[in-house]
Amino acid sequence: METFILEHEPLLRMGAFVAVFGLMALWEIAAPMHTPKISRTLRWPSNFGITVLNIALVRVVFPASAVGMALYAQSHGLGLFNIVQVPYPVALLGAVLLLDLVIYFQHRVFHTVPLLWRLHRMHHADPAFDVSTATRFHPIEIFLSMLVKFAAILVIGPPALGVFLFELLLNLTATFNHANVRMPVGIDRVLRFFLVTPDMHRIHHSVIGHEHNSNFGFCLSIWDRLLGTYKAEPIGGQRAIRIGLLEISDVKVNTRFIGLLSIPFLSARPQKPNAENVLHTP
Repeated sequence: METFILEHEPLLRMGAFVAVFGLMALWEIAAPMHTPKISRTLRWPSNFGITVLNIALVRVVFPASAVGMALYAQSHGLGLFNIVQVPYPVALLGAVLLLDLVIYFQHRVFHTVPLLWRLHRMHHADPAFDVSTATRFHPIEIFLSMLVKFAAILVIGPPALGVFLFELLLNLTATFNHANVRMPVGIDRVLRFFLVTPDMHRIHHSVIGHEHNSNFGFCLSIWDRLLGTYKAEPIGGQRAIRIGLLEISDVKVNTRFIGLLSIPFLSARPQKPNAENVLHTP
């Protein structure tokens, strides 16, 4: 089974992503949290165009996947779990937890370092919050993220199956928690003990600085809770939250392919939010 999974890793990940994306897109239609101010027909072509570009660039620049890097580390005895012998299930669980922690810290760094924040702004500038936002990252950020992931794999030495499980979990939960969906409060409360939910991550996309500098987790919610960056609710509640960045609110920039690629080079001077431009009625 493990051999089959590793041999068909790209196909399995793509199939799982398409299935979850389709389910969340249908959920958004059936029970949206907000009514988008900009239609999908304007936003989605550019968002997915960026996704296709990123996939193509990753294939060209990084011939080996994260799973391939794990196999390389294993064959050369590199990394913690290839040096210190632990039971295989422990190594699998450790791989998922440690790699998710690395992504959490990477996310915080991209919010802290001004040059990296310019790249990451492309993700946050999306004026709507839905499943397509999960795929909207600048190609340079994707490149840097792959380097961080490869370095982490060489240090941790995780089993290849553990890396596959992490990559699968990360992709699926990111698709889930970027969805513009209404979820029963009780279910959200239970899921938040383990996973980042849409209501939790939506706060991270608020125009308010102290809100988008919280809830950095993409997959597991434990890191925000343990490391003091967890925020339970936004100002005014979920229905009143405004999504995006005040300094990059131009519709043409946010809906055109070239506009998205230009975001790192636009002015970084933020506008001060006030009651009128922070809160909105969905």
